[in-house]
Amino acid sequence: MTGSLRKLVFCALLTGCWVIASELAGRALLPGPDQVAQSLVAGLADGTLAMATATSLWRMLAGFTLSFVLAVPVGLALRCKELDDTLGALVLALQALPSICWLPLAAAWFGQNDWAILFMVATGSFLAVTATVRDGVRHLPPNYLRAAQTMGAGPWRQVTGVLLPASLPALVSGAKLGWSFAWRSLMAGELLYVNRGLGQHLAQGRAAGDLSRVMAVMVVIVCIGLLVDRLAFAPLESRVRERWGYGRA
Repeated sequence: MTGSLRKLVFCALLTGCWVIASELAGRALLPGPDQVAQSLVAGLADGTLAMATATSLWRMLAGFTLSFVLAVPVGLALRCKELDDTLGALVLALQALPSICWLPLAAAWFGQNDWAILFMVATGSFLAVTATVRDGVRHLPPNYLRAAQTMGAGPWRQVTGVLLPASLPALVSGAKLGWSFAWRSLMAGELLYVNRGLGQHLAQGRAAGDLSRVMAVMVVIVCIGLLVDRLAFAPLESRVRERWGYGRA
């Protein structure tokens, strides 16, 4: 059985289980695939779902880009033992804090607006990317930098010509992990506070008791996650694995 056929069979079985579960639990409590599809089509037809998706993606890209640009140099700097013992310990401690815990502070500092959500997204992603890059850099063979120093490379050249290329697998892993943390933070923030966005649609569906609408938004969120992984991260991981001789991704 080919990979595509295997996935098709799995999806068919999953849909069948969903239909059975919906009939057993009651379609009001667990909407069936047809109800969710109707809600999804209705949301796309009136443009509300497309607008909410665009709003959430804009917030996501802005917050994630900011966090990644800041996290990479910090993660590289944590190769220094003095910084790692202080700032590195703080990063690891804060990483254990769920992103939703930042929401009350963000709302108090910025108000219930886009800036609060961007702060949440950037914070959650920043900590994850920093910690991943830190771990990747710490495990680099020290001979890399020694060889560069022997060849006369200065500090900046060591970073751009040795540390960054050698830590590329960690950068890709950190970006993927940071994206997932940022996406969850975004949905949590939109669901509780900020208007517009996919989170607001979830909240409105919950308030109206329209579970088919809730599940339709959930389908959109899952599809976005899959598309980002397949179109952005999967090709990057494949190239990195090929470049480093890890075999086929």
